[in-house]
Amino acid sequence: MRGSGCWLGLGLLAGLALGAALPPPCPSEIFCFGSLLRQVQMAKLFPDDKEFVDMPLNKGPSEVLQDFNQLEEREGPNLTQAQLRAFVGKHFQPAGQELETWVPGDWKDSLPLLQNISDPELRAWAGALHGLWKILGRKMKDEVRIQPERYSLLPAKNPFIVPGGRFAEFYYWDSYWVMQGLLLSEMPSTVKGMLQNFLDLVEDYGHIPNGGRVYYLQRSQPPLLALMMDRYVAHTQDTAFLRANIHLLEKELDFWRQNRTVTVTLGSRSYKMFRYYVPFGGPRPESYSKDAELAEPLGQADREELWSELKAGAESGWDFSSRWFDLRQEAGTLRDTRTSHTVPVDLNAFLCQAMGLLAKFHTILGNQTQARAFQDQRAECQAALSAVLWDPQAGTWFDYNLAKGQRHQAFFPSNLAPLWAGCAPGPEEGDRAVKYLQDSGILNFGKGIPTSLKQSGEQWDYPNAWAPLQELVITGLAESGSERAGAAAFVLAQNWIRTNVDTYKRHKHMYEKYDVSGDGEPGAGGEYQVQVGFGWTNGVALQLLARYGDRLTSGTGQLALPPVALILGPLLYLLC
Repeated sequence: MRGSGCWLGLGLLAGLALGAALPPPCPSEIFCFGSLLRQVQMAKLFPDDKEFVDMPLNKGPSEVLQDFNQLEEREGPNLTQAQLRAFVGKHFQPAGQELETWVPGDWKDSLPLLQNISDPELRAWAGALHGLWKILGRKMKDEVRIQPERYSLLPAKNPFIVPGGRFAEFYYWDSYWVMQGLLLSEMPSTVKGMLQNFLDLVEDYGHIPNGGRVYYLQRSQPPLLALMMDRYVAHTQDTAFLRANIHLLEKELDFWRQNRTVTVTLGSRSYKMFRYYVPFGGPRPESYSKDAELAEPLGQADREELWSELKAGAESGWDFSSRWFDLRQEAGTLRDTRTSHTVPVDLNAFLCQAMGLLAKFHTILGNQTQARAFQDQRAECQAALSAVLWDPQAGTWFDYNLAKGQRHQAFFPSNLAPLWAGCAPGPEEGDRAVKYLQDSGILNFGKGIPTSLKQSGEQWDYPNAWAPLQELVITGLAESGSERAGAAAFVLAQNWIRTNVDTYKRHKHMYEKYDVSGDGEPGAGGEYQVQVGFGWTNGVALQLLARYGDRLTSGTGQLALPPVALILGPLLYLLC
C-alpha cells in the first residue's frame, strides 16, 4: 500500500489547503504553537506539560504575545527558566480556575439499580459509585463564555462529567461510558446536556474534538455520538431531540467519510475503510516536550510525520500502544508509531454501527428513503469488515496493516468490536470468539482482559486493562446469541468487578486502568501517572452491576470457565 504512505506525506504538506473538509488547525499562538509554547514547555516549568496549556490568561492573547515578543527582543530568543517562570506567573492564572464543581440537578440519593444487586458489599459499592457523579461534575464559569480567547477551554453551554485527575475537561469517547452510567443512575437531564455540548461542537467545527480544549481541535476520538443518542432516546423516548439533531449525527459521520477513509484492494475488489489520521505536524501542545524529545534524532520531515502519527494515535483513544507500531520494524518503539498505516477493527465497527443507528433513527422518524440509504451503507461497511478484517482460521477480526498489506494477527480486545457493535454476521461468531479468547490465553487472566499481550511500556499494552475494553468484550459476548459466549461474559464480568472492588477497598479510589498481571493494582506506564476518578470505569462497573447484579459477588478469587457455583458469603462493606 505504498500509495497510502504518499497520501500521508501529502496530507502533512497540504493540510491547511484542504479547506472545510478538514478540522481547523489548532488556532491559538499561545496554546497550540509558537515560541511562547515551545520555550515554556521545553523549559519544563511544570511536571506535566498539560498544566501550562490549561492555564487561563490574565489579559488578551494579543497583549500577552506582545509582552513576550518584547521580552525576547530585550533578552534574546532563548530565555532562562527563571525568566519564563516570572513571565508565566505574571500573565497566566493557575490551571483549573475556569471550572467549578457542579452537583447535577437530577442526582438523587435513591438509586433503583441498587435493589437488583444481591451482594450487600456490591450494593454499597454501587451506591458509592453513584455518589461519585457529584464529585466529577463540572460547570464552566461565565467568564469562559464572555472572554473565550483567554482560555484553552472550549466553551460549553451545559455542565458535564469529567473523567477525573488531570482530565479536567470533557472527553469524547470517555463520555459514552460515563453516559451509560448516568442513565443507570437515572440522570437523563445530565446526559442530554452533555449530548447537546457534543452536537454544538459538530455544528461549530464539523466534528467532535478529542476533548474540550482548543489544542484538541486537530483530532477527534472514536466516533460514538450516534450510540450516545441511541442510549439517551431508548431511556427517555425523546424523539423530538433526535429529530432536531439527526442532521448533526449525519454531519459527524460525513467528517469521518471525507477525512478518514482509505481504499483497500483485495484481488479484483476494492473496499472503502476507515483509519485514524491527523494531517497536521508539530508536537501535541499538552505533551510538547515529550513529543519534541522523542523526535529529536530525526530529520525535519520525519519529525513532522511522527508528530502527525502520534496525534492519530491520540485520536484512536489508545495513546499509546504497540498496536500502532510500524510492523516493518522487528522491535518497534513509540518512535515507530505509524497509526495511519492501520485499518482498525474497532473504528470500522463503530462506524458500521453508526450507519445502522442512523437507519434506525430515520425509521423511527418516518424517513424511509434515508433509512434504506443508511442500511445500504451499513451493509457495505459490514461486507468490508468481513472481507478485509475477518480471519476465518483464527475466528476473529484483525487490524489490517496498509504498509505490509496483511492483517496484524496480534491480540487486542478491539478485535472483537464487531460483536459489540452488532456488525457480526451471526451468533456463531460468539462461539468462535470464546475459542479465540481461549486459544489466545486471555481467559487465564483472572483480574481482567489485558489490552495486549506485548509489554512495551506504553499504557495501552500489557499488563494494563481498561474498563471500556472489558465492556466491549463482555457485552459483545453476552449479546451474541451464543450460550457459551454468554457464560464466558459473566465470568469476565465477575473477575473485573472483583478487581475494581478489591482495589477500591485498598485505595478508596476508582482508577482509569488496572494492572492485571498481579493483584489488580492501579495500572502504570505511558506519559503520566495513573489517574483517579474515574468516569468510564465507574460507568462500566454500573453497567455490569445492572446486567449481572443478581449473580455477581464480592468474594475473593476469580472464576474460570465453565462457571462454577459461587458459594462465598457476602462481606459487610464499610465505606470510608
